[in-house]
Amino acid sequence: MTDRQAIERYLVEEFYDDYREGLISRRTMIRRVAYIAGGMAAAIPVLAAVGCSPDELPAATDPIPEPDTPLPPTEAAVASPSAANAPRSPLSVTEGDPAVVTDRIRFAAGDAEIAAYLARPAQAGPHPAMLVCHENRGLNPHIEDLARRFAKAGYVALALDLLSREGGTAAHDRDEVPGLLNAAGPERHVADFAAGLAHLQGLSEVDPERIGMNGYCFGGGITWRCATAIPELKAAVPFYGPAPDLAAVPAIRAAVFGVYAELDERVNASKDDLERALVDAGVTHRMTVYPGVNHAFHNDTGERYDEAQALAAWTDMLAWLDAYV
Repeated sequence: MTDRQAIERYLVEEFYDDYREGLISRRTMIRRVAYIAGGMAAAIPVLAAVGCSPDELPAATDPIPEPDTPLPPTEAAVASPSAANAPRSPLSVTEGDPAVVTDRIRFAAGDAEIAAYLARPAQAGPHPAMLVCHENRGLNPHIEDLARRFAKAGYVALALDLLSREGGTAAHDRDEVPGLLNAAGPERHVADFAAGLAHLQGLSEVDPERIGMNGYCFGGGITWRCATAIPELKAAVPFYGPAPDLAAVPAIRAAVFGVYAELDERVNASKDDLERALVDAGVTHRMTVYPGVNHAFHNDTGERYDEAQALAAWTDMLAWLDAYV
């Protein structure tokens, strides 16, 4: 299985799990998988492969369904916080916090220009820095909040919009975003983060020798892949992300802290093999399974948020970064 196929399967399985748990409707699940697979006909075998029963499958001739709650494209990813998606973490840092300076920037990545959200401590540097990779929802207010949290903790944080070439996350329907990320492929995403690291190294407020990376869900998978491909990373902290190709693990130079959720059986299935590969390669690492929680437990705007374990994981991550970045 190629890296691209592994990410695609991960995304499809995630949406099917969300559907089975009642977090999204059948319509939304089918809609997202159709965008990932490239149409309804292509979605049918993909859905069948992850366990959809015949009566759950759409017809090949059906159109991609309309969203449950229609939203104008520019509101899909950046809607104002509501009771359903407002941050709940005591760590949340509001825009305008005097300890943090933020900016929306663009930087070069090959022949493209990447949009990103930059957050830095208000006090003078140089500071260590963190690259931040979003979930399959794209760059949204939650990820920007995480960048500000890093800035409050003393890091310059750069959160990329991996759909910059497609006009940015906010230009698309929220159900299209995972398919667009999948179509772009992990190699492009890794290259964009390599360019992001180079951009950070050129900032006067950044210590160019002290840069790490953090990502969540889909972004955790991209963080693993960046760790295998970007030797300048001092540390990598993937939260419940799909494992990289084990043959690439010996290339990791970063100190890796893998965050897992006890109830996340799908992602945890690859953890032991990955840990053996890390041991065999002599990679500095720690793999922690947080008890009683499921996939995406750190996202305080989501349904699976668990404050106690999210705070524990954040505290553990900062300690790891303090030791290795």
